[in-house]
Parts: sequence; C-alpha cells; structure tokens
Amino acid sequence: MKPVVPEPREDGRQSATARAVQRGVLRHLSALGLVGVTEFTLVSGRRADILALDGKGEISIIEIKSSVADFRSDGKWPEYRAFCDRLLFAVPVDFPHEILPEDAGLLVADAFGAELLRPAPAHPLPAATRKALTLRFARSAATRLAALYDPDLQRYAL
Repeated sequence: MKPVVPEPREDGRQSATARAVQRGVLRHLSALGLVGVTEFTLVSGRRADILALDGKGEISIIEIKSSVADFRSDGKWPEYRAFCDRLLFAVPVDFPHEILPEDAGLLVADAFGAELLRPAPAHPLPAATRKALTLRFARSAATRLAALYDPDLQRYAL
C-alpha cells in the first residue's frame, strides 16, 4: 500500500506566489540531493523560509521574496548568515534581480522548479553551530514526519 502524503498545511503567512516559489525550490533541492525543512525556527527565534542540508552536512538558508515590497520590508535576512554555510534568495521569474544583494546566492523559481542564477558564497559555520543546527534540523524533520501519522504530535514540533 502506497503511503498517502497530505498537502502542506497553509498557515496564512505566505502568498500564493511564495508557496509556488517554495515548492519549486524544494523540487530543485531534491534534484540536487539536498533536503529542506520549511519555516525552520532558529535558536534566535527567527524563522528561515527553507533550511537545507546536503550530503556533506553543509547548511543553506533560502530566503523567499515574493515581491519587491516583501524584500524592502524585511530587514531580518542578514541575521541568517550566522546559521548557514550559504545564504540564497529565491524569487519568482519576474522579480528584479538587481535589487538583491550580490553577496547571496540567487534562485529563480516557480511551482515546477528553480534555476540557480548565482551561486552563494561559502562562509563555513563553526563546528559547534553546525552540530547544533543539524540536530535541530533532524528533530524538526522527524517531529513533522511523526505528526503526519498522529496530528496531535504537531504541538511538539520545534
């Protein structure tokens, strides 16, 4: 019997454009062998749109910007650098790329996939930070998976 995978729950925080970009980025990451957790809460209390982990243990944060207004109204993204090896922006196809910082990677995405237009420069994490983030990632992903089987477990999610 094939498992039934439910649609992600809409929490009202994202626009339809942001959800489409998120889906495309997750598909892109998967094709590259990376895994991602959406709406990942960092120890700082900030919430990364997507935290991705590759096979070597490197951590990327992908910040989704659905519009110019969304980008201009958000000043929190520089804080994410302390929690990743690479920081990238993911935007819809019609987003003006020139307003995004040059020192971050750039993905252009729609609901069907994404394309890397600019690789993210590496700024390696300290080992202790990497370990703590990796454990938090694993616990968050496992908790979300368990909640698919028992929705009452969702309240324990990180």
